[in-house]
Amino acid sequence: MQLAIVVLLVAAAVVAQLLQAQGGVTDDARHRSFVGAQTFASSPDTLAAMKDDNPSALLQPHAEQARKKSGVDYVVAFSPAGIRWTHPDPHLIGKHVTGTFEHGLAGKPYTSTFDTPVGKAVDTTVPVIDADGSVVGLVAVGITVESVNERAARQLPLLFGAAAGALLMATAGSALVSRRLRRQTHGLEPAELRRMYEHHDAVLHAAREGVLIVGDDGHLVLANDEARRLLDLPGHAEGRQVHDLGLPPPLAELLLSGREATDEVHAAGDWLLAVNVRPTEPYGGPTGSVVTLRDTTELRAVAGEAAVAQRRLRLLYDAMNEIGTTLDVSRTAQELTHFAVPRFADFASVDLLAPILQGEEPTGTTMHRTAMTGIRDEHPLYEVGEVIDFVAASPQAIGFGTEEPVLETDLNASTEWREHDPVTAQQILEHGIHSMMVIPLRARGGLMGVASFWRSEKPEPFEQEDVSIAEELVGRAALAIDNARRYTREHAVAVALQRSLLPQGVPEHSALDVAHRYLPAQAGVSGDWFDVIPLPGARVALVVGDVVGHGLHAAATMGRLRTAVHNFSALDLPPDDLLVHLDELVSQIDNDETADGDGTALTGATCVYAVYDPVAGRVSVARAGHPGPALVLPDGTVSFPDVPLSPPLGVGGSMPVESADLLLPEGSRLVLFTDGLLEDRDRDIDTGLELLRVTLAAGAGRTPDETCTAVLETVLPAHLDDDVVLLVARTRLMDPARVAERDVPSDPAAVAPIRSDCARTLNAWGLEEIGYATELILSELITNAIRYGTQPIRVRMLHDDHSLICEVSDGSSTSPHMRRAATTDEGGRGLFLVAQFARRWGTRYTPRGKVIWTEQSLRDGQEEPGTDMIEQFLDQWDDEAL
Repeated sequence: MQLAIVVLLVAAAVVAQLLQAQGGVTDDARHRSFVGAQTFASSPDTLAAMKDDNPSALLQPHAEQARKKSGVDYVVAFSPAGIRWTHPDPHLIGKHVTGTFEHGLAGKPYTSTFDTPVGKAVDTTVPVIDADGSVVGLVAVGITVESVNERAARQLPLLFGAAAGALLMATAGSALVSRRLRRQTHGLEPAELRRMYEHHDAVLHAAREGVLIVGDDGHLVLANDEARRLLDLPGHAEGRQVHDLGLPPPLAELLLSGREATDEVHAAGDWLLAVNVRPTEPYGGPTGSVVTLRDTTELRAVAGEAAVAQRRLRLLYDAMNEIGTTLDVSRTAQELTHFAVPRFADFASVDLLAPILQGEEPTGTTMHRTAMTGIRDEHPLYEVGEVIDFVAASPQAIGFGTEEPVLETDLNASTEWREHDPVTAQQILEHGIHSMMVIPLRARGGLMGVASFWRSEKPEPFEQEDVSIAEELVGRAALAIDNARRYTREHAVAVALQRSLLPQGVPEHSALDVAHRYLPAQAGVSGDWFDVIPLPGARVALVVGDVVGHGLHAAATMGRLRTAVHNFSALDLPPDDLLVHLDELVSQIDNDETADGDGTALTGATCVYAVYDPVAGRVSVARAGHPGPALVLPDGTVSFPDVPLSPPLGVGGSMPVESADLLLPEGSRLVLFTDGLLEDRDRDIDTGLELLRVTLAAGAGRTPDETCTAVLETVLPAHLDDDVVLLVARTRLMDPARVAERDVPSDPAAVAPIRSDCARTLNAWGLEEIGYATELILSELITNAIRYGTQPIRVRMLHDDHSLICEVSDGSSTSPHMRRAATTDEGGRGLFLVAQFARRWGTRYTPRGKVIWTEQSLRDGQEEPGTDMIEQFLDQWDDEAL
């Protein structure tokens, strides 16, 4: 069959070649006849001969010569009437030509095939035109068909030879192709090949997965319909370089790399494609790669939603770490604005109702700009601290009133928001701010203010998705702000309670110059306290304590302990005994509250208690779980005296408390403090002590108040996690000239001389106006000591700046008490007399007995008692008793 087809093809080719050769010879004959006729007619000699009287004589020789040289069959010149002037056969000269020549007479050359006297010929007739445009004659040149066939016949051997060669080559090529085809198709029959191709073509183009085959030279070998659709391939893409197909660079690089790939995701136009690449060589094919493309665009929406959710979760996670780190309203609001800028806003602000800042419940509509953050420091928005009352048409007022977010995508197109402050609104637009949104701050059903967000640098406006994200962030911040507000309220109450329970002022006394500082913790009041308590004998007690814990309970506990210290101080107990009693009290309170199940134990309270005696210049100090005092001598030497440390109050377990006695030169400074002054998260307590020592040593000449200021500026931690109490007392010594002491024998007769001696002392001190009252007081006290006490009995008078102190001591421990005497009683009225003339009086115990003391004011305008009153009381004793 292949051979028959080849023979038919060769025969057809030969016939075609013959026809083509004949047609070509004919065309050549037409061309030659036209050129010959045009050339002969254009010759000047031809025109001149035709105009001669005997044209044949002149034209016949030239015509024959031209015929022979050009190889045509005839050259005939004839008159416009059709009479021949020339002809190869002389017998035909003078006779009429055959055929028509109207076109020639019209002045146009023409070619035609017609019968002539020499046979059928291809004839071209050309007119010879005179200068005036008239046709003088015509020239016809022709080539007979026999001549044409002869020339075509001369080409037949070449054509048949070429046909035979082509037949041999086609037969051999067919055999080779058939052999190669059988080898490449593994001997498959054409029908089976057709079936396989039809299946392959159907599967390839019907599959909803793109398929490409790329050669190892980078050319695209094959692309199915789905691949063309997904990649938007141009027409006739097969055979072109991959780089020329307009593919995305990452995808084109993958196709040309030759490496294997599995489900690599690449973007191509509007599609998101999962690309798989495998080499074709291991599977028997030519070197290259087969590429499959799967459309995963539908997954993009899911992935986008997941990305949005992930973004929100990430923002919320970051917000949990960055918003609400402190219990401070303003700080929390500032953290919100810092978090929003520049994540999704260029400027952000928080406006809160005024009561929120004081920890109160939200009321009213007037707001304070609490926080403001922007990508630039220069902006036309309200600054922090400004009080704003937004008009009803403003987005802030709308959001606050409706409790719904307000979105302004184009501020230039909106006008209502400008009504509140047109000037500022114009500045906002000129600043490039083009979009904003307002989110109400709500928490636990309360509306506290609004958060506003603006965009200027980011060209895209806020969208609804941004509103959703902002609502989540603002909601988180609102809870933190509300917690901070509640804490602020509780903190303010606790601080108010704490301050109300602390001394409102230092009592006047001449023993010490005292200055103090109290700073509540930023995280809550922790129950630190101090006290300055005047004691009999011009002495002063200094107290500093600390209750572990924070809040109202710690403040209330501090008040209870301070009251207890005051009560124990009224008994004039030594520091160690006072702390023992205080420890027992705290333990009892702990037991009572623990038994109730509702109370909080006081365990962890600490205290340092010091009593200073300006007469002896001595201080007695005891401490229970508290840092010891610092001592600054007048020359600037700083030390931390070794005061025995006892367990904190309530955990002593009846352990003994020891005290230390220190002798202080006048002008020394005793510094008492709580551990909040020294402890810091960034340093240990030893570093704090050293810093305190250096600060105290650097200001030897400072006053107590200046010392407090210097210590707080230098030693105070950056962040107060605990209360800080600082108490600085500079010592004074009582002038020995203002101290008078007398020994009293156990003889009632000694009362009068002692009275007289004391009167002289009072005169020397310039206290004559209270002389009689003092004499009456001393008479009663000395008489009682002689009657009921034991030796040694001593009298001491102290002239303080504000009072006169009289003390009578003896060796007994019996305590006198005042009673109402009956009319028939001979005694019992002495202490009543003492109480009438002394501002206060009392008894204190010493290791060797007791001291009964009285204090008379020198500043309250107390007048000398009248004669009648004196006589009334003196009549209670006879002269011998006195």
